[in-house]
Formats: sequence, C-alpha cells, structure tokens
Amino acid sequence: MNLILERVYHNEARQPGKLLFTQPLGNGAVRDITWGEALDEARRMAAHLQGLGIPRGSNIAMLAKNSAHFMLAELAIWMAGGCTVAIFPTDSPENVRYVLEHSEAKLLFVGKLDAWGELAAAVPAGLPCIALPLAPVTPEQGIPAWDDIIARTAPLQGRPQRGEDDVAMLLYTSGSTGQPKGVMQTFGSISRVTQALQEDSAARYGPDQQWRMLSYLPLAHCFERAYIECQAFAGGRTHVFFVDSLTSFMDDLRRARPTAFISVPRLWTKFQQAVFAGLPPAQLDAMLANPAMAPAVRKKVLDGLGLADVITAGSGSAPLPGDLKQWYLNLGMDLHEGYGMTEDFAYSHARGYAAGSVGKAHPGVAVRLADDGEILIRSPGQMRGYYKRPDLDAESFTEDGFFRTGDIGHYDENGELRLTGRKKELFKTSKGEYVAPAPIESKLNAHPMVELSIVSGVSQPAPYAVLMLDENLRPRLGDAEVRAQVQGALQKLLQEVNASLAQHQRLAFLVVAGEPWSIQNGCLTATMKIRRSRIEAGVAQEVERWYGKADAVIWA
Repeated sequence: MNLILERVYHNEARQPGKLLFTQPLGNGAVRDITWGEALDEARRMAAHLQGLGIPRGSNIAMLAKNSAHFMLAELAIWMAGGCTVAIFPTDSPENVRYVLEHSEAKLLFVGKLDAWGELAAAVPAGLPCIALPLAPVTPEQGIPAWDDIIARTAPLQGRPQRGEDDVAMLLYTSGSTGQPKGVMQTFGSISRVTQALQEDSAARYGPDQQWRMLSYLPLAHCFERAYIECQAFAGGRTHVFFVDSLTSFMDDLRRARPTAFISVPRLWTKFQQAVFAGLPPAQLDAMLANPAMAPAVRKKVLDGLGLADVITAGSGSAPLPGDLKQWYLNLGMDLHEGYGMTEDFAYSHARGYAAGSVGKAHPGVAVRLADDGEILIRSPGQMRGYYKRPDLDAESFTEDGFFRTGDIGHYDENGELRLTGRKKELFKTSKGEYVAPAPIESKLNAHPMVELSIVSGVSQPAPYAVLMLDENLRPRLGDAEVRAQVQGALQKLLQEVNASLAQHQRLAFLVVAGEPWSIQNGCLTATMKIRRSRIEAGVAQEVERWYGKADAVIWA
C-alpha cells in the first residue's frame, strides 16, 4: 500500500499541468489551479511551517469553509510533519475554543468564514494564525496572509514521508450527544480507505474514468475528506470545484456539472421542490410516462439542476424517503444510500438502492450484530482511538477489536443492512414498551411540508412528534388560510403515519416547532444532525400540557 502522500507526489510528477481545483473568487470569477501550481503552494507553506520550529507531530488547526486552500493547507501540514485539526466553520465559539484547547493546537489557519468576528474571540490569546486566501481577515488583525508567505518562501524539496502509524487527522465529532470527541485517523487508515475506494471505482467505471466533483459538504467532516479530498489527491483523475456562497450554489453546481454527486436528504428534497416549482408533479409524471417524451424530459430536468452528467449519486447522514428515491430513479438517476462513521473514516456500507437499505459492507469490512441488534464493525478505516480519552476507547471496542457503533439494525434477505435507530435513542413509554424514533421520523420527514422531526415521549402513555416545517412554508404561516391548510395536511399526515405503525408506536399528536432549529440555537450540530436532548429539554415544560389537550396538531 502506498501512503497518500506518496500518491500525491506521483501525480505531481506525472501531470503537473492537469487541472486539480476550480476555486470561485466572487462575482462569477474563478481561479483554475493545476497540480503543479497546487503542490508548489503547498510545498512553500510546508517549508514555512517547518521554519516556525513547530515540533513534528504537532496538531495544527483549520477553521474554514470549503476551498482549494483548505486542501492545500492540509497537504502543507502533512508535508511539514503535522496533524490537521479541522473545525466546523458553523460551530459555536464555545466549541471552537474547546477544540483548540483540547487539541493543543500550535497554529490556526483561518479561511472563508461567515462569522469570523464572532469566532475570533474564541481563539486563545497567543495562538499564531495564518489567513488563507478569501479569509475575512483585515491587515489590522496582524495575521500573515498565505499569498504573502508563499511569495517569499522557497518550496520544500523532495518527497517528505510520514509513517503509517502517524496521526494524519484529528476529527472532532459534531457533538450531538455532548462535547466533541477527537477521532484519531492515521496515514495508514486514511490510505487504506482511499486505496479501497480507488479500486472499487476502477472495477465499476474503468481505471481511466475522469471525475468532476463539487466540494460543499463540510470538509471538517470525515466524509468530504474521504470521498472527495483524498480521492482527488490519490487518484489524479478528479477535478474538484467549490461553492462561492449559498446564493450561488446552483450556479456553482451547473459550472461543475459533476459526474459524481453525494448529498443529504434535505438537499435531494430541495432539488425535487425546485423542479416542482416550475413543473407540477402530475404534469411531470405524465410526461415521464410517455415513452416518446421521457428521455428529453429527464435530460431537461437534470440539466436544469446541473446533474445531467452524474454517473454515480449517493445520499447519507439520514434515511432517504423511498418515494424520493423512486422519483430520482424515474429521472434516470440511480440514487443509492450508504453508511459510515468518523470512527471508520466513512468506510462501512454502500450502494443501498432499495428503500431503507444502506447496502452491503465494503470489501475488508467485518460486521456482526450484538444480541441487542447493535451493529459492530471492524473496518480498514478504523480509528486509532479518541484523543486523550482512553476511557472512551475502552467503552467503544469489543475485546476482539470491533467498534460499537451505537446503531441498531438488521440484514435483509438480500444481505443488505437496514438501520432501525440509535441504541441511545430508544425509549420506553409508560406502558413499558420500547419505541425507536428513527423509522417514525423517516415517515414524517417524507412529507413535503416537513423539514425535520423528532419523536419523543419517555414515560408517557404514547409517543409524540415535534416538527420543523419547510423553510419556504414557515414565513407564510401568518396567513390564516395557509395555516388552516397546513393544519389539515398535518392531521392527515398523522393519520397516515399512525396507520402504518404498531399500536404502541402510534403518535398521540404532532407539535409544530415555534422556532426553527439551527446550529446557532444549539438544536442542530455543525453537520445538521438533530441535537435531540437539546430540543427535548426546550419543550419539557410543555409536554404535560400537550398531553392534556385533545388536539391532533399543536402549535408551539
């Protein structure tokens, strides 16, 4: 196995003039960066880091949105002998300070950010910083700029090596159940996953398949690093595009015209809603049912989304509603689901095409189910452990080295894994019967009016659900007629969902959240996962009153 840096050096020498990145600069302008240009900048920054006298093996942090220079900073840190600590750019100041202090970071790269003014105060006094291009840093802040440093620094020569057991990335989880935990991934673990994914790609699509990808899911998360960054570094056949801003996303997507595109259910749903805004569902269905029209209609719809060139499409982080998956299949896009964790560098299961399936285990992944249904995994991407938390390591692994995922699931008749919930999320009603929230939430989230939901009801006679309505619907709820229509639609949804559930799982009522859940108010993690305990704590004072009402839909 060649470690990832060796693959980078190979591509640098073989194809210096080939495009690696396209970086938006604002107002429609972009910068194309070749392999030769990318490695020249990374080598110059690596030489600068070494010149600072930072001890080998030190942790160096990055607080930045996705950009080409995020990836170049990572390369520079690796070549200089360090370990990267990427912090979610949407994280709270408290978490930013915690990660910087807990990781004992020796330096911080600051990149594109929406809230640097707020986050700057979380940076410990005296911690050296470097501003990446596009960072919202002013000269008065005294932070040296990437461009200035590389202009005056000679590039690091040769092929600096790292050991297989050296820690490459310290990945702090987004903290849905408490303080973030630092997952240690080594050069060996990330290289094994990268090589396995490269081999799978070559077997499925041929060794010379060229890829275009849009990097927009947070690079602080392991998924984007494993499936876009590391694949681009190692394979040498990927051109990575980036997003300028939220408002330019669709333009950026159409510029990239990705051949591989992976997203989350919320975005797949928004794409569908964007199509429906211009073409009513019934009309689209009729056009797709006409064999003479269908090919042109499919192409036009996918062209409009920038997805007409997609060869492989995936979804993760939460269950994808079966109806939504079928809708994309009708458009000719075989959308599949996968399953992975930070602790296995997102290398676990993939290619679940049937509704509710996350597919089969990747080659080299060993899986077994505990007596209570918990999924236990041993992966080539298995972490070394949690940084400075040997107590968690002891809890997290079986005696024979399997990681306790905390997820509950089973394998179907086709040998595909189906997730049924989180072990810690199961709760008992007052009747002593267990309820798994995730499958019920999946049914609720499939409704176009519902953006997110949680099912709760610990020690209550029956479970209930709190819903966050779609962001386009929320501003219109002040209109009495719209509110009445929503009320009726939710009552119907409650009846339909309950009809599909066992008696003890049926929901007593639906609650419409009064305030949208966000990262800023602590209800969502930096990766947009629900902080269940935070939401439950926020409504705890109201629960008894809700059960005393006879309403099917309650407005919080």
